[in-house]
Amino acid sequence: MTDMENKAVAYNVEQGVATLTMQSAPVNALSRAVRVGLIEGIEAALADDSVNAIVVTSSLPIFSGGADISEFSGGDLSPMLPEVLDKIENATKPVVAVLPGPAFGGGLEVALACHHRITFAGNKVGLPEVNLGILPGAGGTQRLPRLADVQTALSMIVTGRPTSVVKLPGVFDKISDKPEHLLDDTKQYLASLTESNAIKRTSEITLSMNEEVQGVFDAVTAQTKKASKGFFAPLKCIEAVKGAYTLAFEDGLKHEGKLFMACMNTPQARAQQHFFFAERAAGHVSDFDKSTPERSIEKVAIIGAGTMGGGIAMNFANAGIPVTMLELKPEALEKGLALIRKNYENSAKKGKLTQDQVESRMALLSGTTSYDDLSEVDLVIEAVFEKMEVKKTVFSTLDKVCKPGAILASNTSTLDIDEIATATSRPEDVIGLHFFSPANVMKLLEVVKADKTSSEVIKTCMKMAKRIKKVAVLVGVCFGFVGNRMIEPYGREANRLLLEGATPEQVDRVLTEFGMPMGPFTMGDMAGLDIGYYVRQSRQEYISHDPAYGAVADRLVEMGRNGLKTGRGAYNYEPGSRVPIPDPEVLEIAKQEANRLGVKQRSDISDEEILVRVMYTLINEGACILEEGIAAKSSDIDVIYVYGYGFPVYRGGPMQYADEVGLGTILDKLTTYRDQLGDYGKMWLQPSELLIKLAQENASFKNYSK
Repeated sequence: MTDMENKAVAYNVEQGVATLTMQSAPVNALSRAVRVGLIEGIEAALADDSVNAIVVTSSLPIFSGGADISEFSGGDLSPMLPEVLDKIENATKPVVAVLPGPAFGGGLEVALACHHRITFAGNKVGLPEVNLGILPGAGGTQRLPRLADVQTALSMIVTGRPTSVVKLPGVFDKISDKPEHLLDDTKQYLASLTESNAIKRTSEITLSMNEEVQGVFDAVTAQTKKASKGFFAPLKCIEAVKGAYTLAFEDGLKHEGKLFMACMNTPQARAQQHFFFAERAAGHVSDFDKSTPERSIEKVAIIGAGTMGGGIAMNFANAGIPVTMLELKPEALEKGLALIRKNYENSAKKGKLTQDQVESRMALLSGTTSYDDLSEVDLVIEAVFEKMEVKKTVFSTLDKVCKPGAILASNTSTLDIDEIATATSRPEDVIGLHFFSPANVMKLLEVVKADKTSSEVIKTCMKMAKRIKKVAVLVGVCFGFVGNRMIEPYGREANRLLLEGATPEQVDRVLTEFGMPMGPFTMGDMAGLDIGYYVRQSRQEYISHDPAYGAVADRLVEMGRNGLKTGRGAYNYEPGSRVPIPDPEVLEIAKQEANRLGVKQRSDISDEEILVRVMYTLINEGACILEEGIAAKSSDIDVIYVYGYGFPVYRGGPMQYADEVGLGTILDKLTTYRDQLGDYGKMWLQPSELLIKLAQENASFKNYSK
């Protein structure tokens, strides 16, 4: 037996087999230490006459998660991964990759460069680089097509989605039934190797373009153009894979390398990589540490069995946590539980759940009309009507019936959690858990800490979010918290532009071309214009200085035009259709309101003006939120906007987008329109002090900390 010292890759020789075991927790990222360990191991095995075969494997439940993307920013990168793979592929002794768990990105590329691959039936592999705005850069676009059919290779590389190994028979030479059979199966496989089949270099497989293959490329290209609008890398992935069919292997690698660098140097790659880190950074907060105790969440109650309450309940049932739902009227409770069952049944019809799973999840849900039944829950989430008096009554009652240490949470989207907490004798146990609608689908959870919320409660809720598969972002208390506070200027400017002469379809087009899933007028119609109306009514003290604020939207609601649900809003809708139809009556209403309020309508409103006034004011509000410490870091705002509002991930979120454009540019454009718009501009388009400061310093939101 021989051992070599490398903490990232263990090396040992037994019965003629050199085993290189990656052991770099948590995911065997292919850091420089791992790359060095692999090369040293291969070289040692080739130099050892007692070694007949080499196995590359992992001591972790994952083979490798791929590149260490923290190295993308530079430093000593030698040896690069392609050099490692070249060494593996050209080894003169058979190299077998044994995958005890998933292999992603560079991890799969390591396996593809080996001469043989063994894994187990339940495993998955993938090349997810496209999600970081790049493409596989260590031969993945050249080796995978040589082992899998063209459709499979393109699908894996262009979408980045993990694929079951049982769908990749050409990639794996042996697929064990169970992970525990891998060791024995590997020994048998090694014993079966003969001189003629011991070394099978993927690079030596030749491919050629024919009519059938070209047809697949044409179909995938057309589909990708539609599905990946705004992204740069997907079409470059197709171009790289095409090189496997039209170029010699070495030339294909060079072509892949050029396309990889073309992707790396784009705003999309910077944005997508920023977002990758932003999502992970959201969980790192200064409000608790490892020593902070965490409370157990084994029983949950939801107050309100409406659409929101039901959606929230489903998250817990999906995670195997029992939920008691409370409604004061039995019929409302029955209706709520029936709606949840219907949602689960629909998932079962689509093949996403089995009927047994539907029943087991429904069995975790129970209903009550009595607060007394909530005495033993660990967490209660209130999801009732958005009125302060109603919320305070609920919390006062919960304070009386819930056990000491129970967490009392509100799903409010705008109201003051500090004020809600005053209705209890235990404000340290009160927190906001703002789920986004539909709550069983949307990944975002704004965790709102009030002044007196304890670190223990914050930590418990942040950890609980992971358990129910949410991305939690910790925020402070203010009107609308982060997401809804920033959407207010976005909607305000869209409505003001309508008053000034823009059409709903022009405003919506500018924002959808920017990459938003829908424009502000379509979004308002889908949500219900009456929701915004009631918010404006409740905030008169903050907006009454502007008599034109939301004037057209108010008129529409007063005419019964509440959006999609009434068939008319900013647009008209055919019965049963969600397709907005422009309505000249809306422009006439805007004209009447403009005349009444003394607002001059213009026919020269440009696309640039719309983007600046709608999107840059949203960014400016984000700067205010950062300055006030409502969000701890700009990347938290980006996570909220991508997951909560569909902000295009290829722009990285509003604050990353602003950094990419340059804060000086954002400031210049904002002040230009502020000055052009006179009193209105001074009222609403004033740049924040933080934006002015950072722009003057040529700094970024990303590097700002309060």
